[in-house]
Amino acid sequence: MKTLAQQFDFSFLAASWLPQVVIMVIAIIVLNVGVYFLLRKIEKIALRSPSVWDDALIKAMRKPLTLVLWVVGATFVIQIVHSHLGTPAYDFVTPTRNTLIIIALAWFLLRLIDQASRNMLALCEATEDAIDRTTVDALSKIGRATVIIIALLVILQTLGFSISGVLAFGGIGGIAVGFAAKDMLANFFGGLTIYLDRPFTVGEWIRSPDKAIEGTVEYIGWRQTRVRGFNKNPIYVPNSLFTTIVVENPTRMTNRRIKETIGIRYADLDKMGAIVADVKAMLQSHPEIDTDTTLIVNFNAFSASSLDFFVYIFTKTVNWIQFHEVKQDILLKIAAIIRAQGAEIAFPTRTLHIEPAAAEAPEPD
Repeated sequence: MKTLAQQFDFSFLAASWLPQVVIMVIAIIVLNVGVYFLLRKIEKIALRSPSVWDDALIKAMRKPLTLVLWVVGATFVIQIVHSHLGTPAYDFVTPTRNTLIIIALAWFLLRLIDQASRNMLALCEATEDAIDRTTVDALSKIGRATVIIIALLVILQTLGFSISGVLAFGGIGGIAVGFAAKDMLANFFGGLTIYLDRPFTVGEWIRSPDKAIEGTVEYIGWRQTRVRGFNKNPIYVPNSLFTTIVVENPTRMTNRRIKETIGIRYADLDKMGAIVADVKAMLQSHPEIDTDTTLIVNFNAFSASSLDFFVYIFTKTVNWIQFHEVKQDILLKIAAIIRAQGAEIAFPTRTLHIEPAAAEAPEPD
């Protein structure tokens, strides 16, 4: 065997350390296969629980754990080879191993954050529970950024770089970057304010009386927010703008308001009291009117060509289309009440009074 190995230049096959390396590689493969099937079994059990964290933990662990097992196994193999051959490359094994393990841990945390946020949103959609998607997205972004920054600092420390020097350099550089990119930083902190204060979330209708901004929020990023206008055009708004303007959020309204002024003829003055009383009774019994809020029906003014009474009420629905259906029904019922009282809705009129001509005086003789 040794003669044959030496003849074909396969002398390494006769090395005493080769069986140890083969056994170690086989052990790593068997261990990975065992861990794979074990995690599959645990994952099936975790799916039965309502928690979003256990199955996210198992799914996030699978690939990073495989990387760790191969890194640790490869380290043992290199140690075996080094103990017999004394390879000079062994000095780089420990830093490389530590770096790869840190990367695997960071990879695991990133996968855990991503999978947990997906599970949380999917669970709330299935159970129809209210959830702030913007908050989930913001927390996941902050979590990923934190993991990446910490992992880079730990890797630098592992490779022998001084973190204090890196942080000091980053502080000096941060001042220079801050002056050069103040608009970008303003947008970043504007986005952070949106995430923390939550004046609006994705899917809500917003508008600003200060700027020509009105539509549905589609995306909230760290630099800008995308609003889809009612004409279907996208509006890209820098986040810093939201810290200086007034933003209305009609999506969060509790009711919609109906405010109308209706006039009848001056000839129907004696019917005004009955009309107001009937309209008020109709509104109080209307199923779509919120009687726990303000409800006002009163004779309001002597206008130029009409006697005006106003209606001030709130509907139960906040849906735009349904609101107009309710408003139409109420206006038609008011018109029917006016007609039933024998009155008429006034329209602009003008009465012209002509004075009779004065009698002419007799001429003197």
